[in-house]
Parts: sequence; structure tokens; C-alpha cells
Amino acid sequence: MRIGVAGFQHESHSFALFPADLSAFEKPGGFPPLSRGEAVRAALAGTRVPAAGAIEAAEAEGHEVLPLAWGMAMPSAPVTREAFETIAAWIVEAAAAAMPLDGLYLDLHGAMMAEHAPDGEGELLRRLRDRLGPDLPIAASLDLHANVTRDMVELADVLTAYRTYPHIDMKETGARAMALLLRRIAHARPWARAFRTIDFLIPVPAQCTMMPPMQQVYAVLPELEAATGTADLSLSLGFPYCDFEGCGPAVTAYAETAASAEAAAERLHRMVLDQRGNLAVRLWPAEEAVAHARARASLGGPPIVLADTQDNPGGGGHGDTTGLLAALVNGGAHGAVIGVFNDAASATAAHAAGIGATVELALGGVSDGVPFRGRFKVLALGDGRFTCTGPMTRGNMADLGPTALLETGGVHVVVASRKMQAYDQAMFRHVGIEPASVPIIALKSSVHFRADFQPIAKEILVVLAPGPVVADPATLPFTRLRPGLALRP
Repeated sequence: MRIGVAGFQHESHSFALFPADLSAFEKPGGFPPLSRGEAVRAALAGTRVPAAGAIEAAEAEGHEVLPLAWGMAMPSAPVTREAFETIAAWIVEAAAAAMPLDGLYLDLHGAMMAEHAPDGEGELLRRLRDRLGPDLPIAASLDLHANVTRDMVELADVLTAYRTYPHIDMKETGARAMALLLRRIAHARPWARAFRTIDFLIPVPAQCTMMPPMQQVYAVLPELEAATGTADLSLSLGFPYCDFEGCGPAVTAYAETAASAEAAAERLHRMVLDQRGNLAVRLWPAEEAVAHARARASLGGPPIVLADTQDNPGGGGHGDTTGLLAALVNGGAHGAVIGVFNDAASATAAHAAGIGATVELALGGVSDGVPFRGRFKVLALGDGRFTCTGPMTRGNMADLGPTALLETGGVHVVVASRKMQAYDQAMFRHVGIEPASVPIIALKSSVHFRADFQPIAKEILVVLAPGPVVADPATLPFTRLRPGLALRP
């Protein structure tokens, strides 16, 4: 069979400052660059992205894979009109040129907004249906944080979402979506589908599947899927920073009969509602977290990990707020490491000065106007190119541009020229830091860091410091959410 493969991924934050333009897709930090045609296959080979799993699964069954176009950008403000129209057109035109196809697999996020299209995935699917017709089987893999809309459910034959956060099953989810697509083609008719929205937003730290309650919910999901006889049963927890009516968690189910799909969706929906009172995570003010971390670190042993959750580049943060850095310096956290700061100007200045030099910098603060001003010693330099080694993105080639390890007030600071969430120890090893050997390590991340850093941590504190990825979405000035959606569980 002839199977088209395409991808268009972005997680959009309505209240972030900097939109995703075409250049953001061309150099997306620790993920493959925007590619077209056969270049997609080479770009994704050896990576953990969903489309890589889908391609391998199809080719293992002897099917012909036709790569169309693939791109992703780091989370930010919504995708620009130009970038959306360009990449969407590449996918639609390439799919049309490849016809006849037996099926189409799409590697989507599910929380993409464009400046002119709030339901980015729904709009892409609508254009594909308009061009390719209503009968072509289409399957898509989604991020666990997808804001699944009714248009997405109606326009695709099957949607299946990651089941882990941190997302260590991206490649496996792509393979599962491809297997579902092949089953759908063999089935020769669409499955019945059911769709349930959940009537409250879930804060991002509480969505983690490495701790209760979502750990238990996702652990039983495969059993529930098997017990209900569904082809796929998925729970998407939503990205609670998208200001449009489709924002929020949702359940999808696909089965032979409408009754089976509805029953399965209702059971999973009820399971989530039953956990409503358990969706809370302790949040530490920065100064209190530093004092606690210093006391615990003084006893020796593995590092204390501080999650700078509100400046998470993986949620739309710019990776440059300095509140936690200031707390570390002011709190005397000597030997602590914080990263990764997104500040090309400071990285460039460090490279110009050279190792051993001391430079005056106004580090970070582009996104909120509050840089950290001081004298920094240049301890190490790097080109920002390394291979990720952690469970989430093992094998992905990162390119963060000129990178530096600096020191100020006894605190070590990793600075890069492009933003990337601090979820992989290789980011620190690149400039000579072995994460397991430091007393305190502060990471610009909300949850993804846990896949690679939780195994080496004595304790993890989720810290409140400045940034747009607010731990409590109810504080945001929403204007377009659907009526009846609660802003907190």
C-alpha cells in the first residue's frame, strides 16, 4: 500500500510574547528541522519523534511510505499566518500530488493555534479533506496535551495520543497510529467514534504521569481499552494556555459500534472526573525552595532538582526569566547550576571574551524586562551541538548555537543561543557539567525533565518564579473559552 506521511507540530500559548515564524520550524532546538519530500526520511531517522515510529512501522509491514513534509517548532505564541499557510500548503499539495494514496498518517500536536486559525489541526484536516476527499483513511498521533476539538474527531478516522508525560512514548505512539491506520484501511469502513470533553482545565504540573493521580489513570488505560473492545481509547489532558473554545481535556474512543465507543469514552471520562480533587501539586516560592534545597544539599548525596516551571520553554516560555537565578545567588546556593538560559547576546559575549575571562552582562530578561545584571566568569564554551541521550529524545540532534557555562556569585549558569527545555542531561554535559555531581540543579522545565533527572534526584521541588507558563491557568485573562469550562479542577 501507498501511505503518505506528514507532520506539523506546535504547542501554542495564547499569552506568550513571541510567535512561531518559519525560522522557528527551520531550527527547532533539539528536534529535526523543517523538511520536505525524501529529506523528511533522513531528518527523522534515528530520532524519537512520532513520525519516525510511524515510518518504521509501515515499512516493517512492507508498505511504501511517501514522506510529504514535516516540521515542528518550540512552544511559543501562536504560529504566524505566513508559517502556517506555507507548511499547510506544502502538506496539502504534496498529498494531492502523491495520490492515489491508500492512507495518510499525520504527526500532529493537537494544541496548535495560528494567528488566523485557533484550531490549527482542525483547519489542516479540513483543507486535506477538501483536497483529498472524504474517503481517504487518515490517522493522526497527538501530544498528551492536545486540545482535541470536534472538528478534529470528525475529520480524521482515528486520533491517538501519547500516554506518558514526560513524553517517552512519542515514537511508540506514532507506530500505534500507523498500526491503526493500516487496520482502518483493511477494515474498509470507519470505526464508530465517541468524544467527551472534560469541564475543567488541569494545571500542567498535575498532568505528570510519573506521579498520582495521572500515573494511575494512564496505567489502567490499556486494560480499559482491552476490556471495552475499542480500537483506540485516548485521554488528552489539554494545553491550558490556549484561549479558544476548544481548550481543555478530552476523551476519544473508536470501536465497531457507537454503543461500544460511547461506553468506553464514558468510563474513561468518569475516571478522570473521580480524580478531580487530587489534581494538586505543591508549589514552592523561589526563596523558600532555595533555602530548603541548600539545607537538604548540605547533607550530601544526589542533587536537589528545582523546576523553574513558569519559564518552561516547552510550554511557551522564552527561557530567559531570572527570578530563580536571583534567588539562588541571593540565597548563597554555591555550586548550584541553572539552565538552560536562552540568551544569544550573552552567549556571544562569552565566546568573544573567552574561557577564563570575566564579563559584565545583563543576562536574560528579554521577555519580561528583568535581566540579571552582574559580573560573570566564563568557565566553558560549546557550539551547542550534541546528541540527546535521555529517554524522551534519545538520538535527536540538538543545535542550540553558541553556548557557554558562566559563574556568578558561586552559581553556575548554562546559556545558549536558542531555546530548548532543560529535559536532557546532555545539555549540561555539553559544557562540562555532570548533573549527578552537583548539589542543586535548577531546570527551565515543568515536567519533561523528570524522565532524565528524576532518577538522579534526591528531591524535586516545583518552583514559582516569573514566566508565562503559569502554574495556575485561572490567573490568565481568557476571553474565548467555551461557557461552563472551569479554570481549575
